[in-house]
Amino acid sequence: MARIVHAEAFLVDLEPRVRRTDAIQSFKSQETIFVRVTDADGAAGMGYSYTIGDGGHAVLSLLERTLLPALMGRDGDMIEQVWRGLLFRSHATAVGPIMSLALAAIDTALWDLRGRRAGLPLHVLAGGAKSAVRMYSTEGGWLHLEPAALVDDALAMREAGFHGSKIKIGTPTVSGDAARLSAVRAALGEDYEIMTDANQSMTAPEAARRLPLLEQLNIAWFEEPLPADDIAGHARLARQSRVPVAVGESLYSPGQFADYIAAGACGIVQADVARVGGITPWLKVAHLAEAHNLSICPHFLMEIHVSLVCAVPNAPWLEYIPQLDDIAAPMARDGGMAIAPAAPGLGIAWDHDSLRARTMQGSRLTVTEDPA
Repeated sequence: MARIVHAEAFLVDLEPRVRRTDAIQSFKSQETIFVRVTDADGAAGMGYSYTIGDGGHAVLSLLERTLLPALMGRDGDMIEQVWRGLLFRSHATAVGPIMSLALAAIDTALWDLRGRRAGLPLHVLAGGAKSAVRMYSTEGGWLHLEPAALVDDALAMREAGFHGSKIKIGTPTVSGDAARLSAVRAALGEDYEIMTDANQSMTAPEAARRLPLLEQLNIAWFEEPLPADDIAGHARLARQSRVPVAVGESLYSPGQFADYIAAGACGIVQADVARVGGITPWLKVAHLAEAHNLSICPHFLMEIHVSLVCAVPNAPWLEYIPQLDDIAAPMARDGGMAIAPAAPGLGIAWDHDSLRARTMQGSRLTVTEDPA
């Protein structure tokens, strides 16, 4: 039994090294919420979740006031039981991003603890489907970049062995999006995959206007064309489109994914381990997608998703957006293939000195089991 007797949480703010923009927002910073749990035997695991600039302190408050105290004395081996118990401990705040992000920080820490105790890496512990996966890059496809810059980055990524690039779309005109995508397709040829992401910026008619362009250029997928709560709109668009519609980074529970899949509203599932509430629900979504003959291609967080996409058979891609290089060793890769970590647990080699130096003042908190 891995009885949890101590937990700490803290916040690290990570600014991106490049400017990141899409059709609705700029990525200001990654407020990274860490949780470290320790069991009665002294074994420890560390997990994390994130926001893109706001809300980190709200997640930290929920952990401090509600979830971490409720974790004390629980059996960390019983991860499913713990996850569901914590969900219902504060069910009035679920389903939603703050609750899911807080649960994810705990859940990923528990999976790290389990892997370390078992001496197994996460990709083996969670399924063991493969040990490497293809990558596509988003880091050079931001909306403010001119077509020439998009082309230069895609050419560099192909030279490095990458198999595709994601280009942000959602300029005010179809012709603006056409200029960006056509330049990349002309320069890279037909064998290089191009993904597109509209970041929920479009109305249904504007998304439909872009379908002929995306089909003509053989685009791999059309990501988040509409607001995430518009399941019916995505279903109508999916019926119109020969390009798969991709959704998931803005969904916060397995049930929301089930609704999308049941409606035929997506062709690519993009669960984010932090936003869906952790590894435990992420795996449910992955297997739900598999049961419906759909791929799961997760959003962001490549350092943890590399293990998850290698755990399941229906995950053909990993999104490349480096964000943890200042606080952890770079993710292992062989050209354009990401390699699942072999170290036990999450397999992320944290730089603890850098973490301590970057912890936001006043954010560190601890909770300990009451011996009484």
